[in-house]
Amino acid sequence: MVTDVATEAIVRIQNLNVFYGSNLAVRDVSLDIPKNKVVAFIGPSGCGKSTVLRCLNRMNDLIPSARIDGKITFKDKDIYANQVDPVDLRCRIGMVFQKPNPFPKSIYENIAFGARLNGFKGDMDELVETSLKKAVIWDETKDKLKQSGLALSGGQQQRLCIARTIAVKPEIILMDEPCAALDPISTLKIEELIHELKQEYTIVIVTHNMQQASRVSDLTAFYNAEATGKSGKVGYLVEYDKTEVIFSNPAQESTKDYVSGRFG
Repeated sequence: MVTDVATEAIVRIQNLNVFYGSNLAVRDVSLDIPKNKVVAFIGPSGCGKSTVLRCLNRMNDLIPSARIDGKITFKDKDIYANQVDPVDLRCRIGMVFQKPNPFPKSIYENIAFGARLNGFKGDMDELVETSLKKAVIWDETKDKLKQSGLALSGGQQQRLCIARTIAVKPEIILMDEPCAALDPISTLKIEELIHELKQEYTIVIVTHNMQQASRVSDLTAFYNAEATGKSGKVGYLVEYDKTEVIFSNPAQESTKDYVSGRFG
């Protein structure tokens, strides 16, 4: 357990196992995510980092064969309890995907749609403006709010999707490789945005980019995978610590090998 994290955890993962059908995909993950910090999940492909991320707002519920053992709490409440509505949960724990996915609607409606669906009764113009400003895309869109969100560049579309997530007032933003499809300049803008957003939100990001993880995160969790029978593999958490520790003085040799580029 990372020092000082447990006492301020907004999310707590305890002994998480994730199955797809009878296949164990991720085993025995336990970690605490503190409020208003950026946590990076790193590791080679197939090690379960995106699977664990999707468990945090029950996106894996959409996969019929997926199930979990263990416990995940958000503000000390079990998110897999029967009385929890996954749709409500996803408003409080929003997600930004690898590929920008604006709705085929205007820029304005991309922001307003989710808020309206969730019963927002306030000043919609103000909400749209505030959300776009928080995602640092207001100046680029304020004169074309009626234009399609699909007409924006890839980097702009991703910031629009972040603004759309912000509009429903989450407490946590999950980001699954949000810069994987972007050019270096757009990537830098997203990274700068992450630094700004952690003042108000807790952020968990999956990334294959070691430099990005070291730049944007406060804490880093390194996952790896090991082969199982039938040519399969199971992911597991190797270690979790402050980012500077993971990158400069990790406890495990495999972590050192991964962050230094020896494998992955």
